[in-house]
Formats: sequence, structure tokens, C-alpha cells
Amino acid sequence: MINIHQKFCKETFFDGKLVHFEPVYEGDFNFAYDVVDKIAQQEPDRRAMVWCNDAGEEHTFTFGDMARYSSMAAGLFTAHGIGRGDTVVLILKRHYEFWFALLGLHKIGAVGIPATNLLTKKDLVYRFNAAGVKAVICTTDGEVMDHVDAALPESPTVTVKFSVHGQREGWIPFLEELNKQPEYFARVETAATDPMLLYFTSGTTGMPKMVWHDFSYPLAHIVTAKYWQKVVPDGLHLTVSDTGWMKAMWGKLYGQWFMEAGIFVCDFDKFTPSHLLPLFAKYKITTFCAPPTIYRFFIKEDLSKYDLSTLTYACIAGEPLNPEVFHQFYKATGLKLMEGFGQTETTLTLFNPVGSEPKPGSMGQPSPAYHVDLIDENGNSVEPGTVGEIVVRTDAGKPCGMFAGYYQNPELTKTVWSNNIYHTGDTAWKDEDGYFWYVGRTDDIIKSSGYRIGPFEIESVVMELPYVLECAITGTPDPIRGQVVKATIVLAKGYEPSEELKKDVQDYVKKQTAPYKYPRVVEFVEELPKTISGKIRRVEIRHED
Repeated sequence: MINIHQKFCKETFFDGKLVHFEPVYEGDFNFAYDVVDKIAQQEPDRRAMVWCNDAGEEHTFTFGDMARYSSMAAGLFTAHGIGRGDTVVLILKRHYEFWFALLGLHKIGAVGIPATNLLTKKDLVYRFNAAGVKAVICTTDGEVMDHVDAALPESPTVTVKFSVHGQREGWIPFLEELNKQPEYFARVETAATDPMLLYFTSGTTGMPKMVWHDFSYPLAHIVTAKYWQKVVPDGLHLTVSDTGWMKAMWGKLYGQWFMEAGIFVCDFDKFTPSHLLPLFAKYKITTFCAPPTIYRFFIKEDLSKYDLSTLTYACIAGEPLNPEVFHQFYKATGLKLMEGFGQTETTLTLFNPVGSEPKPGSMGQPSPAYHVDLIDENGNSVEPGTVGEIVVRTDAGKPCGMFAGYYQNPELTKTVWSNNIYHTGDTAWKDEDGYFWYVGRTDDIIKSSGYRIGPFEIESVVMELPYVLECAITGTPDPIRGQVVKATIVLAKGYEPSEELKKDVQDYVKKQTAPYKYPRVVEFVEELPKTISGKIRRVEIRHED
């Protein structure tokens, strides 16, 4: 263990709590060279990744492997005319080639655009043209290659195509050609301020926006891994995420490797609780992070049937944490879920830090890497107990880990970031102890008979009912009250919709919250509409009314 992360940050503590975090790096910082290759030089056999798939294949990759394969990928890309500033889409699910390719792109200064395999021709045409994409690296699984090929006649900038896990005419077999490359690649010039990653936000309205991060971005994830996920050297960390989502950058790469820990990757096609849960004991997974949906499925299982004894820490992010999920998981495992909050545009912004006592349902406290505030509609900071919008103040400059703007679109950037205030679009209130409590998106607030009602509080109450698997609270038009509260519910297995269940939901909410908040409309559905990243599309539910 070389404690490489200590070289790249200054940390200040007060009463054992991290109160200041400052990244330290040179103007040419590059994670692939300065972290992965450095660890590989000193400890080439240190475990970097344990990978398995549904077919029973297993691989363990060391940092020496990652350094070597990423250099070979850099050589392969260079040989095909890809260089600094070129944009490259990666659609690789959880295949281990993703890590070879992305680090290889870092080494040549190209811009990686991770994407999901759920994209169709229309999605791809938009992305290819909006970002001027030069190359695509794509899995042969499913129909995604068909969609890419269908998109190309309308995407003139795409000139290079690499295939992974299979071959097709007109596509370059990535792994086959990779293995023909030299294992050494001389360092090329890159700058910490260069674009490194570009993500298309799925959004709940409008076309996806292009969020870009520079080469300093990985440094912010030291906080993510060390002070939120409690990742330790020699541990094995699992974050449940496809590589097409930004969450993979939070839990499957940068922070974990700064901590010199191994990451665990299960390359499954479909999440099944009974398939994933046995892997904790089999591979001795020590730390875990997943969105609430995963935990909701977990607690519906009989967790006593599974050995989770190697698991020492568990985090949750992606959507707000319902207290019922917290309590049920704690009852089953003895582990308290540590919630965190951030966006594609940021890294971990609010969180329950290591060593703190979480308040079930609270987002936690501001990260010392950001100046977080709550403001009203006039831009004034609000007092504890008052709902405001979560913003990041940037008077002292762009925090490390925060996006550099929407790609090639300064006017769009100004709509959310101006006058040194970045608007998250999320609302919350803060208690006297400085813990933040989520209310909802600014456009999700329900206005009924003069009351302002946040959906999350009601969703948390409804989720306490044993027959509820998922719930979305929205406002629906009402001629008298303007809006009334509507609950759209997915029932757990074994339950059928009925008028009795509707009344039970309404009565339960009346008892648990202020009576005016109860859902006057209750609808049972087979599934909730969601974005391509799995977030509930309340806007779609509202438009159906």
C-alpha cells in the first residue's frame, strides 16, 4: 500500500470530522498516468478488479494489467487517428473492456462519452451529432450495434467503429486488435483543464444536456470513496451501476483506485436479488453502494438466507432514501445506510460522512469540497426549517469535481449557473444540526389549497406499507383546490388492486402526516414511467392527468 491519495489532497479535521478538502495536483494531472500507472509501477500485483458474468467466467485484474491494457488501448486508438479532444462513445455495459478503453482514452487526451445500451437509433443520432462523435466502441450484445449502424448515415462525424465481444463487417474487433499493440505507450501531453468525460443527462423534460468534466474530476472522488463509502485498501467495493451511467464513475473507478482498493463487477444482463446476494459471501465484498430500488428489492427478500458477514459498510444514492428502507435493512444486517446526494454536474455534494450518525431519510450534510446553501426564490439564504433550493456557491471558483459547463453551450450553462450560483433544481430544508432533508424537484412541488406539498415525504409514508413496492406522488388538477395529491403505486408480489387497498393507503397517510397531504387520488399500475437512467418520470404521470 502506497497511500497514493494522500499525495493529491490536503485534509483538515475538527473533532474527528473532515471540515476541509483541497485537491493538490499539477497542471498536467491525468488519472491514468498519475494514479493507475504509478500504483502499477510500485505494486503491479495489487488487485484492481474482480470481474464475473452470468456465464460463470471470472477474471481478476491487477493494477499492472490495467496499466498495460490501457496503454495498448491508447496505442490502438492513436493508430486509428483518434487523438486529444476527439469524442468517443463507449457502450459497453459492464464488460471489463470498458476500463481498458476509458483509461486508454484518458492517456491520449480524448473525451470519453459513456452511454447505455438502451439507446435507440434516434438517441444515437442526436448524441453523435451534438457531440461531434468521431468513434464508437460498442458491445455486440442485443440490438445496440443495429441501432448504431442505422444511425451512421445521419451521423457524418463518426468514422471509426470498434466491436467488443463479437465481430461484424465494417467494425474493428477491439480485443483482437488491442492484443497486437505494444505494452508501452509514451506519455502524451494533456492538461487538467481539458475535457475528459462527457455525459448526456437523461433529464425528465427536454432533450438531454451535455455535461462535461475535465481531467481534475477524479480527484473529487477521494471524498466519495474514503469519507462516504468507507472504501479501504485491500477491500473489495461493489457499486451497482452500468458503465453507461455517471454512478459508475462514483463507484467503479476513480475514488476506489485512489484508495488502492479492488472493485467488484458482476456483468449481469438483468438484476435479480437472489443472484446478486450470494456473491457478497463468495467474493468477500466489503463495501457496497446502490440506488434505493436495489435495497427495496433486497428487503423484500429473506435476507437471513444470505451471508453478508463480510460487508462492513453500505451507502445509498440516486434517489432519496425512504426511512422504511433504512430501518428494514438495518434490522436485517445491522448496517446503517449512509445516504449521499449529487448530480451528473457534480460529485458527492451532500452526504452522511464516515463516523457520523445518520438520520434516516436525511441526505446528510454538505461535502467540505462544496459551498452548499439553501436559497429562496429571491436568492436569499433561508433559515433552518424553511424549504429552499439546494445551490452551490462558486464565489471562490469552480470546485474540483463540478462540471465545466454544458458542452459548447455557454448560454444553456447560464440557465443553471450564473452570478456564482449553481442551481441544482432540487429543494430541501435543513434542521438545526445542519442535516438536509429532501423535498423534491422545484417543478414537483404540489400546490393544493394554498399549501406547498413536497412529494418525497408522502412517498416515504406510503412506502411503509408492506404491499407497496414503488410509489410516485404527484399533483393532479382539481377545480376546487387547484391540485390534489395523487399516489401512483406499484404493488408487491401477491397483492391485487382493490378499493380496500386505496382506502387503506389514504387512511394510513392521514394518520402519519398532516391530513391535507393525504392522496385523494390513488392509482395502481404495473410499473412507473422512468427515465433511461431509472429515475421516476413524475412529469409523465402529471401529463397523463
